[in-house]
Amino acid sequence: MKSLKELLKNKIMETDFLPKDYELPESPSNYARFQDGINRFRILGSAITGYEYFNTDNKPVRSKEAFESTPDLKKNGKVKVFWAFPVFNYQTETIQILELTQKTIMNAIKGLIDNPKWGSPFMYDIAITKSGEGLETEYQTQAEPPIGEPTAEIKNAFMEKPISLGALLVGEDPFKQP
Repeated sequence: MKSLKELLKNKIMETDFLPKDYELPESPSNYARFQDGINRFRILGSAITGYEYFNTDNKPVRSKEAFESTPDLKKNGKVKVFWAFPVFNYQTETIQILELTQKTIMNAIKGLIDNPKWGSPFMYDIAITKSGEGLETEYQTQAEPPIGEPTAEIKNAFMEKPISLGALLVGEDPFKQP
C-alpha cells in the first residue's frame, strides 16, 4: 500500500486506498421498503391499523383512531390510513415490519383475504411489483402458490426476533425489548 508521501513524490494519481470494485455493504433495516420490480413477502402476524401523518420534524405520528386535530402536520402533509404487520422479506431474507399506506395494495390484500380460495395471508406469499416513480408509481399485488405454512427457517427467524407493533402507536421502537 502506498503512502501519501510516495504518491506525491511519484506524482501518481492512482489510489489503492480501497480494494478495486469495493462497494459499501447495505445495513439491514427492520422495515421493508418496496424496490423497483417484484417484492416477495410472507405475512407472519396480524396487522395493526390506524392513521398516520408526518409532523414538522418529519417523524411519524400514529393513532388507532382518526385524529381530531393535527397542529404539527408537516407542510403539504396529509393524514393516511396505515396497516403495519410483520413479514419475512425474501429479498433481504430477514424479518421486517411492512407498513402500507397504498390503497391499491391494501385493497388487493383485502380481496385475497375475502376470497375463500386464498383466505388467510399467513398461508401464501404475496408479490408486490413496483414500477414508476413519484406520482407515477404503480403497484400490482398477487398471491403466490403454493398455499401452506411458512418454512421452519422462517418460523424460527420470526420467533427469534420479537416485535411489539403497538410501540408504533406511541412513537417507540417495536424491536426494542424491555
